[in-house]
Amino acid sequence: MLRALLTDIDGTLTDPTRRINLGAIEAIRSLVDQGIEVVLASGNVTCVMDGICRMIGTNGTLIAENGGVFRIGYTGTPHIFGDQAVCRRALAVVQAHYRTKGVELQLYSPTYRSSDLAFARTVPTDEVRTILADHPVQVIDTGYAIHLQVPGINKGTALVALAADMHLVPSDFLAIGDSTNDLQMLETAGIGVTVANAHPNIKAVAQYVAEKEYGDGFVEAIKKYEPYFRARKRSTTI
Repeated sequence: MLRALLTDIDGTLTDPTRRINLGAIEAIRSLVDQGIEVVLASGNVTCVMDGICRMIGTNGTLIAENGGVFRIGYTGTPHIFGDQAVCRRALAVVQAHYRTKGVELQLYSPTYRSSDLAFARTVPTDEVRTILADHPVQVIDTGYAIHLQVPGINKGTALVALAADMHLVPSDFLAIGDSTNDLQMLETAGIGVTVANAHPNIKAVAQYVAEKEYGDGFVEAIKKYEPYFRARKRSTTI
């Protein structure tokens, strides 16, 4: 039986323009109303995800910054992994490289990030990887931004730590995602599912690939697996 849902946001709950699918919101609310834990996972920062969680109607448990941060509920203490100082040094190298070409990187929410750093996909990801080949960082292209994170941190490692704090195990989770930064999450969860627009590497590890794309594919997946969910008594810490 499944006890919780862990889902990516961009490209999974949304359409190509990043509008959240209304059917996906209804599907999530249905699970929440049944007492199923729903966890949102994203490369975005915690404060942005707080707003998304509130509007959708989850209990506020989340994984942010591609696994660099997780938190139980809205009032829980954020758990931060990684070493942002390493990322800052790497970012400075990338910025210096592109400034010599007259290019200024557009940073995404640097003030609010605790673990990784992110900037717009206005430069080639592979070129960034070449520039940082001698630096102890991983370069993650989510399809929406380029992130710099120390190695060994991803949504899958965050799921392991999160599950323990929720008094669950990773196999209790259904995970749904679409991009390469969701790969470890799908591999770690009890069941990994993806949508039709997903990256081929994600489809290769998913146990089910929805016939539909984006948010419609998410709704399709929830309808398929909803009978396998079982609610549990909610912890007072969540």
